[in-house]
Amino acid sequence: MGRRRCRVDRADAGGALPEAIAALSRTLPAGPSPEIFRRAKFDLPEAAPALWRLLFCLLSQLRTDGASVSLVPEAQARWVKSALRSQGYPRRGLAQLPEDGSRGSRELLLALSWLLARGPLLELLLAQTHVWLGDEMLVCECKALASPSLPAARVEADGCVDVRYLQWLMGKLRFRWRKLMASQQEQCSLLGKIHSYTRGCHSDHRLGHLSVTETELLRDPEAGRQLLRRLQSENARLEAALEWRCRELVFWQWMDTVLGACPPESSWPTFLPRIPERGADELELVAGELQALQEELQAAAEARRAAWVSRVGGLGPEWSAAQQAAQEAVGQELAALRQACERGGGRAQPHGPHRLVPSSRARSGGASGAAEQALQRHACGLSAAAAGPRPTSRGGRARPSRGSGGPPWCCRPRTGATCA
Repeated sequence: MGRRRCRVDRADAGGALPEAIAALSRTLPAGPSPEIFRRAKFDLPEAAPALWRLLFCLLSQLRTDGASVSLVPEAQARWVKSALRSQGYPRRGLAQLPEDGSRGSRELLLALSWLLARGPLLELLLAQTHVWLGDEMLVCECKALASPSLPAARVEADGCVDVRYLQWLMGKLRFRWRKLMASQQEQCSLLGKIHSYTRGCHSDHRLGHLSVTETELLRDPEAGRQLLRRLQSENARLEAALEWRCRELVFWQWMDTVLGACPPESSWPTFLPRIPERGADELELVAGELQALQEELQAAAEARRAAWVSRVGGLGPEWSAAQQAAQEAVGQELAALRQACERGGGRAQPHGPHRLVPSSRARSGGASGAAEQALQRHACGLSAAAAGPRPTSRGGRARPSRGSGGPPWCCRPRTGATCA
């Protein structure tokens, strides 16, 4: 499967292979038994339905536009084929399988191993099923790329524009931003009440208070039992993932034998264009026509650009200054992005959940100021988006939203356990 292999004793491999497959099955959601994998190696038809369901469950959890679980098996098979084709699955045998699940278990096993080999599949699944106990909030830590101080260049639009419709859209957008900001302020206010009422109850002195989930456990014992079962299930999956990492080499060696048992796929038929005897002269004529068309297109583009410049030039020096400032700002931002990419090297993760704690507690506990500044930028961005001329109703000015009061908040440094 394109991986480096090291020699393993056959006796040890024979005993470790069922344990490796069992660990993989416990890590995957609705994972089949090791017997299904064994039957799929020999392309037995009874193993195909379980593998179709497994691939559908995996791909629907990984994709944001995941399909509904209520689909019939034939529709699930079609969706799996489309999802694997969109991700670049190289084998054509999967597209030729029947959708009723009557055969093709070996090809489905190869598709599952391709998903495991191409990326951190298990890590993504474990992150999606992680049980969060704290009060987390998704915060954008990216620096704002758009410069709010740059004036927008105004160019007359072609055709008639309904100003009332634009005003309605702007009012609707401002209303949505104010509603979002009010809901987040109300959430922080309620969290502040819970944290203040439970201050001194947490065993972690850096926090000093209980979260919403932990407070709910005191009110409802049944919720505590459900949370305990979820934590036990997550710990079992983490233990299975660790065992899989220790034994996955045996699985990949076994998959080499599965791939070797597959018949070689025939290559796609190649269709070469037939070049006539006088092809050289005709190609020269075509090249000349293309060159003439390219020159004509370039002349038309330059003429339209000159007309556009002469049209917007009447806006005065303010537009020229705004255009120059915008070009300089874009150049600076591109240079900053290139430097950040050169320094970072890996994949950046600027967004993520942060646990909310009172700002005084975070400062006394030595929390870093980057997360606090990120949350402040997030709040300032919401406030700036909600700002603007508020429309007044017949009854008078709009009242301020409730829940705006509350203690200041910042985020703890993000911490999390990773599976080796």
